[in-house]
Amino acid sequence: MQTIRKWIKLIKILCVLIMVTPFLTGCWDRLEIEERAVVLGVSIDKVNMEKAEKEEDEISHLRGTIPSPEKSMIRVAVQIALPGRIPLGPGESGGGGGGSVGKTVWVIDVVGHSLNDAFMNLQQQVSSKLFFGHLRVIVISEAVARNGLDNINDYFRRNSEVRRMAWMMVAKGQARKLMLAAPPLERVPTLYLMSTLDQGIRMGKFPKDYIGIFWSNVSKKGQEGFLPYVDIKKEQNVEIKGLAYFVGDQMVGVTKPLEIAGYLGIKGINPAGYRVFVQLGDKGQTVMTTATHRRAKIRVQIKDDIPHFTIDIGIELNVEGKFSDEVQINNPDVLRMIEEKQREGAVKSYSKVIKDSQAKGSDYFGFGEIVRAKKPHYWNKRIKTAEEWSKMYPNCTFEVKVALKVRRVGMKAV
Repeated sequence: MQTIRKWIKLIKILCVLIMVTPFLTGCWDRLEIEERAVVLGVSIDKVNMEKAEKEEDEISHLRGTIPSPEKSMIRVAVQIALPGRIPLGPGESGGGGGGSVGKTVWVIDVVGHSLNDAFMNLQQQVSSKLFFGHLRVIVISEAVARNGLDNINDYFRRNSEVRRMAWMMVAKGQARKLMLAAPPLERVPTLYLMSTLDQGIRMGKFPKDYIGIFWSNVSKKGQEGFLPYVDIKKEQNVEIKGLAYFVGDQMVGVTKPLEIAGYLGIKGINPAGYRVFVQLGDKGQTVMTTATHRRAKIRVQIKDDIPHFTIDIGIELNVEGKFSDEVQINNPDVLRMIEEKQREGAVKSYSKVIKDSQAKGSDYFGFGEIVRAKKPHYWNKRIKTAEEWSKMYPNCTFEVKVALKVRRVGMKAV
C-alpha cells in the first residue's frame, strides 16, 4: 500500500513538472530592446547604377567571382528609433512639436541591388540587429513604383516581423526626403506620416488601405491595388495628392486629390468628408457643400458578352456657405437646384474616374470581383484569370446614377 502511495506521489510531482516546464521556456531566446535597432520607417528610391556601384561595398557579392544581378539599383533610407529619446508625454515646453529629426530618430541610407541586399549592407553598418516589429511607414518613390514592386512586396511579405497594419505609400519625387522631414506637430516624423493617413480615414478623406489590404487586393483575380500618393510641402507637412493605382505590381496612374472622393462614393465608404463648389447661375451664384453620408449599390449584367455595371449612389449634403446674397438657401427651389447641379457634376466626376482607370487597364475598384461573385459561370467560361480580366475591363460599360439630398443649410438660413 505504501509503495502504491509513493508511486502516486511521484506521478503527481512529474505531472506538475511537465505542466510547469513550458512556462519556463519563454525567455530562452530573449533579445533586450536596447539590443535591437528598431526601424520605424523605410524609404526606397531609384539611383544611378554607376554612382551606386562605386558607393557600395562588396558585402553580398565579390566583383569578378560572385557577380551581382544586372539591374537598376535602389537607395534605402531608414528611420531608427534612438533608445530613450522618444518621449512618452508632453515635453518641457508643453507642446507636441518636433523641429529636428535628429532628436528622436537616426536616419541612415545605403544602396543595394535589391531590398534584401540593401538591408544586408545596412546591417553591416549597424551594431544592433534590425527589428521591423514597429515598422509603421514604407515610402516608395514614384520612379520605383512605376518600375514595379515585385521585389519589395516579396521581401516585406516574407518578413514575419512586418505588421499588416503598416502603411505603404508612393512619394512624388524623392522618397528619402520624407524620412528627413521634421514636422512641428510630431516629434517622430514616421508617426506623423502614419497619423496623416489614419486621420484621413476618420475624416472621410481616404479609404482604409493598409499594407495588408494592398497585398490582398494585388492577389485577387478581379481587382488591382492602390496606394496613397503623397508629397511633402514647404513647411514639412505632407499632402495626400491622390491614389496611385497599379496593374499587378507596377504603378500605371494617379488620381487627383478630389478624385479620391469619386472612389469613396463609388464604393459607398463612410464617413464622407469632401467639400465642393456648386455653381447655380453666374460665377457669383456659388455655394459650397460637403457630403456627410454615402451609400452605393453596384449591379452587373452581361450584355453582348460584356459586363455592364449599374452604379446607384446616394449622398447626403450640407450647405457649408454661399458667396452671394442672391442665393436664398431657405428657398426649396434653390435647394432642388443645388441638388440637381451637384448631381450632374457628380455623374461626370464618377464616370471620369472609371474611364481613366479603364484607359490604364487598372480595376482598383474591384468590379471584377463582383463579376466573380455574381456571375461565376460567365467568369469561369469567359475570363478565368487576372490577365484576361485586365484585357476585358477597358471594354466594360457603366451607368452611373446619383441621388443627392440636402439635409442641413446652417443656422443663418433658419
